[in-house]
Amino acid sequence: MAREENATTTSRTKQAVLADAADEPREAGGLGRVRPQRTLWGNAWRQFRKHRLAMAGLCVLTFFILAVIIGPLVYDEKVNDPFAYTASMGPSAAHIMGTDSLGQDVLARIFYGGRISLAVGLVAALVAITIGTAIGAIAGFFGGMADSLLMRFTDMFISLPQLPLLLLITFLFKQAMVDFFDDKFNAGNLGVFVLIVGVIGLLAWMPTARLVRASFLSVKEKEFVEAATSIGANRSSLIFKHILPNVLSPIIVAATL
Repeated sequence: MAREENATTTSRTKQAVLADAADEPREAGGLGRVRPQRTLWGNAWRQFRKHRLAMAGLCVLTFFILAVIIGPLVYDEKVNDPFAYTASMGPSAAHIMGTDSLGQDVLARIFYGGRISLAVGLVAALVAITIGTAIGAIAGFFGGMADSLLMRFTDMFISLPQLPLLLLITFLFKQAMVDFFDDKFNAGNLGVFVLIVGVIGLLAWMPTARLVRASFLSVKEKEFVEAATSIGANRSSLIFKHILPNVLSPIIVAATL
């Protein structure tokens, strides 16, 4: 009887202490303070921020993007007017980087060409990463016949000669795309941009697909995925909330390549 009374008294004391701690203000560091829940996407961003080289690369890319966007607004020299200035001039106050052999301002041409280069690179990489991630995720997650068919489809695209095919498609469909976008949007150059970006993206997704497939095959066997499955997580939740954030590293590497 004495042991039972001591156990009851101890249990009541613990409950009272926990209740008092829960009632303490958050500034006092009581048990009532609840940390914000972390997400896998948040953890990925946190790891990215801790990587010095990754942050340095992000800063350089941001600088280039801001330079080509803001630069032409500040430095508004002529771009596409041959012999608008004296040819082959050296750097000066009027022309910071001088002029080329056609009498065009070099810095203005860099700003103008930088917009096109960055736009093509970023959009083409986004297209390739999107297609490759989708195909690799489906193949790695579902496996079986879907995996076999998608990987044979990927092997077929890998065997295509990319540069000759890019040049051939651009030669055959350039004028058609220019005419179409000129009629619909009054922007013929946009048709060339869409054609080049689309062809590059459609011919560059294969390495990403294979990397994502291999990562999905590995991660989907982990314990936390089995735990999520056991509590009733559906397929889309498993793919987007549990597996995909854990395979961002190869995707980011593929995007930089």
